[in-house]
Amino acid sequence: MVYPILTEPRHAGEFILWEQGGHLSRDNIVIASGQGVVKAGTVLGKVTASGKYIISAPAAADGSQTPSALNIYQVDATSADQPVAAITREAEINGPTITYHSSINTGPLVVAANTALAATDIIVRSRTTP
Repeated sequence: MVYPILTEPRHAGEFILWEQGGHLSRDNIVIASGQGVVKAGTVLGKVTASGKYIISAPAAADGSQTPSALNIYQVDATSADQPVAAITREAEINGPTITYHSSINTGPLVVAANTALAATDIIVRSRTTP
């Protein structure tokens, strides 16, 4: 008998290694419409003009080029803004379990994104334990 290969999806918040007690690391944010399905643990940047978040891309020039948050839950922002809880400060994150914009595809770009997150006290660890 051949058994199917089962793939377990990413769980909400599984990328969080540590956060401040009482959910002090979290804020409620809005992911702007047009982002598609945004997986939990995606690196986000804040659009200065609207205050909404989109997937952070280095080539952007609207404020979102600076990574500043990671959404805790998966949301579908294909056709409407989506509110979601996010890590916005003081947390340790499991680097291999987070998602970057597709243009962040080299070591130096990942380091730059992680350095920007560190400026908000979100520390990305490269292994599963601190």
